[in-house]
Amino acid sequence: MRRGPMRLKDKVAIITGGGKGIGKAISLAFAREGAKVVLAGRMLSALEETRDIIKNEGARAWPIQTDVTVEKQVIRLVSETVKKFGKVDILINNSGIAGPIVKLADMDLARWNETLAIDLTGAMLASREVLKYMIPQRSGAIINIVSEGGRAGDGKSGFPLRSAYCAAKMGLIGMTETLAIEAGEFNIRVNAVSPGPVNGGHITNAMMGKARATNRPFEEIMKDLAAGSSLKRISEESEIASAVVFLASDEASAITGQTLPVSCGQHINF
Repeated sequence: MRRGPMRLKDKVAIITGGGKGIGKAISLAFAREGAKVVLAGRMLSALEETRDIIKNEGARAWPIQTDVTVEKQVIRLVSETVKKFGKVDILINNSGIAGPIVKLADMDLARWNETLAIDLTGAMLASREVLKYMIPQRSGAIINIVSEGGRAGDGKSGFPLRSAYCAAKMGLIGMTETLAIEAGEFNIRVNAVSPGPVNGGHITNAMMGKARATNRPFEEIMKDLAAGSSLKRISEESEIASAVVFLASDEASAITGQTLPVSCGQHINF
């Protein structure tokens, strides 16, 4: 655990997808840095489990069951947060799914729409709602969890069989850069953290799907993930969380409109 002054003391943070995976790691890191954490997600049991871990560490968190694709639920999430704490300082748009593992020529429209609704439109809704409070208070930080599969123009973007996911994450990067310009005059910073492959259930499920789709051994695919990075390994959830804490803190007070890769130096497609 980090020693020294808490970097997010008394900040109010909403973390979507806060009960599992990267979102859980971010939630734990924020609580340890002194933030008042609101956990949002569809699975209440996962939110409660994360809340209990935070409680056992001597901090507090509040779960609010939320489907980010349902506008009324996102409005309620933000309004209940402000009703309880009087403000919202930080939004982490982390909710996301891997989407279909299939060639675009074989894409099912419903699954395409589901991926964009969760990975992109949900982030728009949550951002729109927190801005209603951040703009009058003239402060705030929004951090979007994107993906190396969504970084255009670097020669690395685009994962075969993952067109819906990549389209959503590329869109979220574009939203990050646009919103940073729109909100900057109100002292609101908007950034993105871009993981490559990350140890955990999300990448395991995605790569098992790729193994089935390509008829390759799962172990071989995972080995290729590590080989395709400069550090010859994949990232840990806690490493993503550390980058998010930094961008949410005053240490990043002059940083906005940026996408920070946290990928162990991923340099080839997988």
